[in-house]
Amino acid sequence: MFAAALRPASLVARRAVLKPARAAVAARALSVSAARRSEHPTPQIFGEGAKPGEVPTDENQSTGLERLQVLGAIEGVEVFDFAPLDSSRVGTLADPIKVYSLEPERIIGCTGCPAESHELLWMTLTREKNRRCPECGSVYTLDYHGSAEHGHEHH
Repeated sequence: MFAAALRPASLVARRAVLKPARAAVAARALSVSAARRSEHPTPQIFGEGAKPGEVPTDENQSTGLERLQVLGAIEGVEVFDFAPLDSSRVGTLADPIKVYSLEPERIIGCTGCPAESHELLWMTLTREKNRRCPECGSVYTLDYHGSAEHGHEHH
């Protein structure tokens, strides 16, 4: 049984010896050069970390959106908009409820008109298309305030 397990391993080992090493080196160089030449810079929102022997704080170790939120709280700025959407009226195709956004896409929740008249329904708004709540019929549109070239990169 042990010999049966060694047979496939020996075939793989022989093939590896017979193959030229240049193909592996060329593939490695190509994959590394593609990563090095990509236009995505490293994220600039990293903390410096705690010094040895210290207990890290949120300012030291938070990264990404959490760090943005922590730094905003230190400055007294509310980074994320938690204000409820206008539910005093039903948005129509002619006069939709505008949702402020700096991104080309935003997830919103509708609770109906008047507020809390139906269960919370989540919808994704984009710049290209208005969304209508399937429960109450209210129409929402994205009030985009970001840069003109934003949204062309892929996630």
